[in-house]
Amino acid sequence: MVYRLCFIGFGNVGRALARLLLDQAPELRRQYGIEWKLTGVATRRLGWLADPAGLDVEALLAGNPLAGARLGEGEVAGWLAAARADALFEVSSLDVTSGQPAISYLEAALRHGAHAITANKGTVVHGYQALRDLASAQGKGFRFESTVMDGAPIFSLFRSTLPLVQLSGFRGILNSTTNVILERMEAGASLTEGIAHAQALGLAETDPSADVDGWDAVVKVAALVTVLMNHPIALNSISREGIRSLTGEAVRAARAAGTPYKLVCWAMRRDNMVESGVRPQQLALGDPLAQVNGASSAVHFETDLLPGLTVVEHAPTPVTTAYGMLADFLDLVQPGTGFPG
Repeated sequence: MVYRLCFIGFGNVGRALARLLLDQAPELRRQYGIEWKLTGVATRRLGWLADPAGLDVEALLAGNPLAGARLGEGEVAGWLAAARADALFEVSSLDVTSGQPAISYLEAALRHGAHAITANKGTVVHGYQALRDLASAQGKGFRFESTVMDGAPIFSLFRSTLPLVQLSGFRGILNSTTNVILERMEAGASLTEGIAHAQALGLAETDPSADVDGWDAVVKVAALVTVLMNHPIALNSISREGIRSLTGEAVRAARAAGTPYKLVCWAMRRDNMVESGVRPQQLALGDPLAQVNGASSAVHFETDLLPGLTVVEHAPTPVTTAYGMLADFLDLVQPGTGFPG
């Protein structure tokens, strides 16, 4: 079957996903019988571009102008119809406070009759229940594996491979940027110098406050609690302390004492409530989270039937995030075929 795919956003992750689709096209055809064409791309530079016959993906990746139908800004429903979309990959910029306009894009895709796949954490925190219910009503899927820990199987782990398991809590390092900053400080840098290093690596934004002040980690905690613990939670109910108050001297002393600082995220069910937070903690070297280095991340789950389960992701790239979105697509169009013969 040929699937018509649309992208909202074509930055690092969108481009990595397009390249991954091109590279994996022979295996998609051989293993799954799937063909695809890119029929819609929406970006600030291109506007809303649609061509049901298929756009030139290589030209897009090369940054060349494309022919095709161009619709007025904001015409999401018309764009999806013009592109005859079967699946939307949403990789627009994150709005922590509302999840918009990404949520409205995903709603439009589902109402159009397309699967909706996103890497945008805000859509899960602010729109999970509504998008899940709309997808069910439309007979389509809403997936978001890449919103936390890139392409590591976190949400799908519980959805597909851990039947009957109830999650009681988790601890993790979910913001890899602070991990890199703290390691730089351990090596002798100040916080400012550590941030500059993370920015040079492309990990931190020009305004690093989302990472340094713990907001990115809080959003990820909220996504995990909302979905995996079935407990919708407001961002301001999650206790938050970032790494901004840590000095180089304190960080180096903690490492020398064998109890390095990490920005730890956590949540724990207490009766009918869920307590959660983000704060820098000194960890004993025997703690698995203390061994998470560089741009890696990890989460340790505590459940009623398994004593503990830890997932570690090592040094992700945009391709890792893109893979999570591709895996979501395959799960939606051919569920249960993760290991084809």
